[in-house]
Amino acid sequence: MLLGRFSLEDEMTVRKWMLGSLAMSFMFSMAAQAQWVAVARAVSGRVQQMSNKSSSGAGYDVATVVLMANADKVYQTALTMLKTNHPEITITSSDAKKHEIKFAKGAQVASMQATSLGDKLTQLVVASSLNPGQDATPLVVDGVMKVCKQMNVVCTLGDE
Repeated sequence: MLLGRFSLEDEMTVRKWMLGSLAMSFMFSMAAQAQWVAVARAVSGRVQQMSNKSSSGAGYDVATVVLMANADKVYQTALTMLKTNHPEITITSSDAKKHEIKFAKGAQVASMQATSLGDKLTQLVVASSLNPGQDATPLVVDGVMKVCKQMNVVCTLGDE
């Protein structure tokens, strides 16, 4: 190699190293993707629930589940189910782009959102207010379980 000039052999060596590095990066990326899918499948259908109430009785209730399904389909299924099977529920807004539905059951307000985690992987979250003397757990957990049933996905509560 002369000053400032590379020989054809040096150039080929650099290209081989670059190609090798690119191939290794791709393989590590694919391995990480495969691990993510494996974790998602392991938790798919497991409903997790969390709630909190203050001393006054007001609070919140949240349920979440990962579904092996497309987010658009989960959103459409939930929206159709709320519109057709639940006359006691009023849909206050729906946003197909965000996959979000806001609704109310009397004084109780709630939201449902389907977040895409991949082509056929979705996290469904349902959150509700808790008013004094009111138990929202049936609303959020039942809501998640009904979507699971409509999607033909077996879901279980996380404690089971």
